[in-house]
Amino acid sequence: MLLRTILAATVTATALLAPATAAHAAAPPAAPSPATEAAAAPASTVTAAERAAAAAADPVIVVGGLIGVSIAYEPIAARLRADGYRVSIYQLPNLGFGDIRESARALSSYVDQVRATTGASRVDLVTHSEGGLVSRWYVKFLGGAAAVDQYVSLGSPQYGTYVANILAVVGLGSCAGIVACQQMTIGSSFLADLNSGDDTPGPVRWTTLRTWQDELVRPVDNAVLADGATNVLVQAWCPLRVVGHLGLVLDGTTYTAVRQALADVAIRPNCFAV
Repeated sequence: MLLRTILAATVTATALLAPATAAHAAAPPAAPSPATEAAAAPASTVTAAERAAAAAADPVIVVGGLIGVSIAYEPIAARLRADGYRVSIYQLPNLGFGDIRESARALSSYVDQVRATTGASRVDLVTHSEGGLVSRWYVKFLGGAAAVDQYVSLGSPQYGTYVANILAVVGLGSCAGIVACQQMTIGSSFLADLNSGDDTPGPVRWTTLRTWQDELVRPVDNAVLADGATNVLVQAWCPLRVVGHLGLVLDGTTYTAVRQALADVAIRPNCFAV
């Protein structure tokens, strides 16, 4: 049953992501156009004051995950733009197959580019899956603590996932040679380095979001951080909400929590958001 779930998730991800093509990283954020705003209705009503605050807030970079082409993150980026945020999408180099540390170095350069373009001193990072690990490495070891205000992760295997470990069991060796997958295995040297010391260094405000139905992060609680992070389980608020790994970037309820985290207010997800 577990193997079928993993294979189904892989096929789904491939079907959703493989046909798309995108640049390595989107251009730095510009003002949202009316067409973009109309493309995605917000999860709940946003007041004019909230939109004005979002427009004046830090620019938001959506950091994709493994096999995460930019177009896969347009739904959440469109929601953020519709709510007034300046948003860009960062696609991991080589679709995230390579060394996570190298992806973090590339992210550092991109953050500098966004800051220079927008004039902002800090950015907010909304990260999915592997993108959460890339962003944490950047913050912890590459000076990102001085450039990041909010860190929000969606289904990131902060302490690894046994889905990566199990590939060896089914005859694919050590993650079929995929370096990033090897680094996401429970007990990897990469994760030992990343998780040594403080999980939440610097003045960054740290939030993690996770779902019980995550097919690719197992155990699910490996998506949480210690040392003062705000850790939110979708189903703790909305027990009947079914959200998968990819669904975290599409789900309206999850989005309401993302928006609350960016606004630095208490997180109370809207269970009826679409």
